[in-house]
Order: sequence, then structure tokens, then C-alpha cells
Amino acid sequence: MPSESSRLSRRLKVAVAMGGYSSEYEISLKSGQTVLKHLPADKYDAYPVIISKEGWYLSKDNRRFPVDRNDFAAVLPEGKLSFDFVFNAIHGHPGEDGALPAYWEMLGIPHSSADFDKMALTFNKMYSISVVRAYGIPTAKSLFVHKNDPIDPEAVIRQIGLPLFVKPNKAGSSYGISKVKKPEELLPAIEYAFTEDDEILIEEFLDGREFSVGVIKLNGRAEVFPVTEIIPENEFFDYEAKYLGKAQEITPAPIPDELRRRIEATAKRVYEVLDLDGVSRAEYIVRDGIPYFLEINMVPGLTEASILPQQIRAAGKTLAQVFDEIIQSNLPKKD
Repeated sequence: MPSESSRLSRRLKVAVAMGGYSSEYEISLKSGQTVLKHLPADKYDAYPVIISKEGWYLSKDNRRFPVDRNDFAAVLPEGKLSFDFVFNAIHGHPGEDGALPAYWEMLGIPHSSADFDKMALTFNKMYSISVVRAYGIPTAKSLFVHKNDPIDPEAVIRQIGLPLFVKPNKAGSSYGISKVKKPEELLPAIEYAFTEDDEILIEEFLDGREFSVGVIKLNGRAEVFPVTEIIPENEFFDYEAKYLGKAQEITPAPIPDELRRRIEATAKRVYEVLDLDGVSRAEYIVRDGIPYFLEINMVPGLTEASILPQQIRAAGKTLAQVFDEIIQSNLPKKD
């Protein structure tokens, strides 16, 4: 690893990791390009590093240069290019579930995400819900089902009620999610969710307003960004609502100060009880004035139109400023 003095004497070499092995591959590429566009060029030499099932490579001058998995260095004609930092823009596996963060940590390369074990915890909806519930944070009633488990639809409906949601336990961007309003819709929804994951959650429908809150640890402090209200045109905040403009995303949310403070306090509390670092965006339903935690994303969308960038701008900051702060906050501290 380069010494601290060598870091200070030159621009840091930053790998912007994007792609991944999940259904969110294309979205991740867009997030990565946003990071590349906004990283301050006077402080960082940023390189797109594509992680795909076909291989790992650095993209430069319309050419692909392989990345050596032994040390995460790009193999260029003039020699190896090692990185001082990795900005993780990979949604889903292997970037958001802790696999790559664990790898980078073993290599001693600082990165923008939380520690690998916290990434694995938060990527698993059941695990993260169980932890926050244990700390008294309200959550929806839910059932965890493995692919090999027997399912009694009548018992499920008696326990959870209708309508309900069926969602993959470990997937993002609303892939594989269904809203079930009739008993006969339950088993098809379960089969659909199992196309994305071998574990699913069957979750109570909470009738209320939906909000999203970004929290990022910057300079050792969890900073809560302005709250966004999500008003989907469809039944819920599905893929079309997230990425095809089928939802209103209002930042900052038009809500009374008391409710805003309550949502912000809950978001900060969730971040703290999960003992997180790095970038996050969590979703809440407010019913009867109470925020219910739904899930947390530890590599949220970073495209220009994504929710977290909206919140950053609403806070009076630029993406360049916050991306810079993320890197500086996650570099090793001087003795």
C-alpha cells in the first residue's frame, strides 16, 4: 500500500467499481459514471473498474485492461496500476452484500462502504429488520421463507393479512417484488420472488406515506440528509417507479417539522444501531405518525436523478463535495 506521505504528494488513484453480478448491473454502471463525472479531478485520478461475470477490467481509451484478482491492480502495458481507494458503486452481489468489501479489506485497500460484515447484515432484509426491531424500532409484521420450506397460503394470510408484499430477501431495485391483494395471487408472487433469491420475505402492507432518507458518515459523524417523499403512480415503489419516472420524488418532503424530525431521528438511530459507516439510504412508511423501517440500501443509486443525489443537492451540497468527503472520511487516519 502507498504510504501516507506519497498520498499527500500526488492525486490519489481511485477505482470506481461498478457492474456486479446481479440484475442491477446496468443501473450500477450509471451510478459509477456519475461518481466518475463528479470526483474532483484536482485531487483524484479516477478509473472505471468493471466487475462482471465475464471478467474484471479497467476501461480506458475504449480498451479493456484486466484487473488482477490477486491484488486488485489493473494490468496495463506499462505495468500494474494499483489503487489507493475503491469507490463502491456496485448494487447487489458482490458489492453490496459484503463480498467485495471483505476482499478489499483483506488486501488493505480502503473503500467507500461499511465494513464487510455490516454490508452482509444490511443486505439481508430479515437480518436488518430483526436487529432494528430488537432495539424497539417499529417494523412491519413479516415471515421469512426459504425456497425449500412448505407454504400454507391460508396460514400466511391469517398471520400477515391482506394486502401484503412478497419480496426477495436479498435483492434491490424492487426486482421480484409483488403486492398481493387476493389469496390466489400469493403463490404466483412467491414463485416470482424466488426467481431473484432463494429466500423471501412475506410482509404486512403498511397503509401510509413512504419516505426515503440518506445517512452518510462524514468526518466521523452520521449526517442525515433531507427527507424525500415517494408517491408512486403504480401500486408501490417498483422498478418502473424508481427508474422509469413512474413516481413523484419530492425533496425535501412537504411535511411538518415535528414529523420530519421524527423520521430523521429514526433514520439516524437505525444507522447507529446497525453500527454502520459509509453511504446509506433507508426506506420508511409513516402510519399514524410513526415511521416504520422497511429496508436499508448500503450502495444506493447514484445516478443524477437518484434519490440520494437529490437529497445531497437539497442539503446545499454538491456531489463533488460529498464524494470527496466520503473518500477523505474512509482513508486511514494519520497517527
